[in-house]
Amino acid sequence: MSNKVIVIVVDGMRYDKGAEALGFVQHLVETNQAALYKVKSELPSLSRPLYEVLLTGTPASMNGITSNLAVRLSSQKSIFHLTQENGLRNATASYYWVSELYNRAPFNYIEDRHQDDESKPIQHGSFYWDDDYPDSHVLMDAEALRRKYDPHFLYIHPMGVDVKGENYGSESKEYREQILKVASLLAQLLPTWISEGYHILITSDHGMSETGNHGGITDGERDVPLFIISPRIETGIHEEVVPQLAFAPLVCELLGIEQTEKMISYRFPGLKEAVVH
Repeated sequence: MSNKVIVIVVDGMRYDKGAEALGFVQHLVETNQAALYKVKSELPSLSRPLYEVLLTGTPASMNGITSNLAVRLSSQKSIFHLTQENGLRNATASYYWVSELYNRAPFNYIEDRHQDDESKPIQHGSFYWDDDYPDSHVLMDAEALRRKYDPHFLYIHPMGVDVKGENYGSESKEYREQILKVASLLAQLLPTWISEGYHILITSDHGMSETGNHGGITDGERDVPLFIISPRIETGIHEEVVPQLAFAPLVCELLGIEQTEKMISYRFPGLKEAVVH
């Protein structure tokens, strides 16, 4: 069984809107080729703290990334660190805050735009800093990295849904249209990734309120979808709400590497035992 994982974090995509607008992904759920979970994000429901949650499996009170203004390297081991230490390749196309958390802070716009250094936690990276950098470019930056480096762990982070949500609110035509655009992009790439045997996880860091903000405790700000396409996961819609701290340990499990001691012990609903041949 493959131990290669692709993670797509669609920034700012709340559960209900993502569940209704990711058409091809929901087709896979309906035809028993994918699973859908509701994830309750950690607090604060802000981007930089939740990038750290997703990638290290630690809460803000432990990792110290408590706001978007915490511009420093993480003090925790991330999935990037773990893959690098276990002899696996990793790559990402992400917003520059991800680079600041794991490779260097503050971000240098010239030197850090494209990174290739296998000695660093993030070995191969393509980073953007304009919030309205097109999601189509992020996805194709990622696909170029995948084809060039064949990473075991590929982390993809488009920002467009968050931008439209903050500008127009979660009930707007613009917000839903942006999710539909992401759905179209994924529909082009997913068949190839599936045929090549990747475990694929599509989720978000946080949701979005009707008034176009996030950071608080409402369901709209905290509830995000998690779609999983993997032979290790039972297909269909799962009722149990999953804590966001369970995401990083699940990725480690699918990669076939040990999680850190700081990650929670959690029996992920629908996870099947790995078959060893």
